[in-house]
Amino acid sequence: MDRLTSTTIIPDAFQGARDDFSMQFSIVWDQIKAPLIVPLLRLAVAICLIMSLMLFIERLYMGVVILLVKLLGRKPEKRYRWEPMKDDVELGNSAYPLVLVQIPMYNEREVYQLSIGAACGLSWPSDRIIIQVLDDSTDPTIKDLVELECQRWASKGINIKYETRDNRNGYKAGALKEGMKRSYVMNCDCVAIFDADFQPEPDFLWRTIPFLAHNPQLALVQTRWKFVNADECLMTRMQEMSLDYHFTVEQEVGSSTHAFFGFNGTAGVWRISALKEAGGWKDRTTVEDMDLAVRASLRGWKFLYLGSLKVKNELPSTLKAYRYQQHRWSCGPANLCRKMLMEIIANKKVSMWKKVHVIYSFFLVRKIVAHIVTFVFYCVVLPATVLVPEVGVPKWGAVYIPSVITILNAVGTPRSLHLMIFWILFENVMSLHRTKATFIGLLEAGRVNEWIVTDKIGDALKAKATKPPKKWRFKFGER
Repeated sequence: MDRLTSTTIIPDAFQGARDDFSMQFSIVWDQIKAPLIVPLLRLAVAICLIMSLMLFIERLYMGVVILLVKLLGRKPEKRYRWEPMKDDVELGNSAYPLVLVQIPMYNEREVYQLSIGAACGLSWPSDRIIIQVLDDSTDPTIKDLVELECQRWASKGINIKYETRDNRNGYKAGALKEGMKRSYVMNCDCVAIFDADFQPEPDFLWRTIPFLAHNPQLALVQTRWKFVNADECLMTRMQEMSLDYHFTVEQEVGSSTHAFFGFNGTAGVWRISALKEAGGWKDRTTVEDMDLAVRASLRGWKFLYLGSLKVKNELPSTLKAYRYQQHRWSCGPANLCRKMLMEIIANKKVSMWKKVHVIYSFFLVRKIVAHIVTFVFYCVVLPATVLVPEVGVPKWGAVYIPSVITILNAVGTPRSLHLMIFWILFENVMSLHRTKATFIGLLEAGRVNEWIVTDKIGDALKAKATKPPKKWRFKFGER
């Protein structure tokens, strides 16, 4: 039998064409490499190294601050006055602040019972609390189920209100804004907000409201998230690592240094007078929570992060749901920075140092540079230098800085240290999506205000957890 060769498989004419193309490409590459590619790549490396240094210094600064906070024992109860709410013989229950609890939801079939049940289980004088369910559901079946659940709790004596709209204008911000217009809200002092998958413990209000009651300069008390499905799969473990760093370090540092951080949109309590003074809810971006926080901070209000109080919630368990969430979380801050930059600069109520912190640290480094440098440097520029050996990258920029940043990030979740390599790969994969969303926000492109509610599994997670482990059997003949 004749031996198979490239000549017998590919005709000579095609081989010649292929060789000609390769030769032409090589000639063109050699011609443009030195005068064009090398200078551009060197410029890209320089820019990326500057961004890496910015991110490194920011992470190192936060690491030092959080270390000092822990060593000095700067607990919230020491920095702000905190006393248990006491009964007043003369005033009775009227001595307690009137609290509104808002639960915005949209087609939340899987979790509506969990969230409503948890809110109705909050411990507080019954005549000083109002539960408000803001249902934007478009599925009539789910709407009926949510309304029936509210009626069931109302029959037990809970002061619960079921509110709907005939549109979804403004999405979550629009629903919260509409809820604040109700007549029964006029006398409320504070508003606690919980997304549909959040389940606060009964003592949540007893541990948060006293900070607002005894410290008139405080506008917001933000609590930490506790993930009920962190062990569901490797992807949820990766999310836990990123979010634990956000809460353990970023929020704590912001609270301890400038009394400012981004409101997480849920599991927090606002002073209603501060919310109104800041201009209320606005739907100009997909991060209405961060928008409100920045505006309130620019009016001199202070925020407190209460990391010791955790509220159970659910992480996105599918890549599709996570991608939609990350698009919103990456696009929104960049777009908000674009819209508020001049307003922050022109503000007269806060110090120059705080303005620099908000613009440089909060927005530029954490919300823009962090996303862009991860993709551009580690996924584009570094691999490109392999093809262009004339361009070198210093070891401190290619190895030391990324290693230190990764180690600092792992501090938030010590139990997942052995998964660090998977976290690095996961973050690099997601970096393209986040970078694209960041540029969409900066340029106000087509999907800038895209809002897709994150899918949840709720009770399905409990059912999955109670199932006996599946016994795998291997049979010959099965494939």
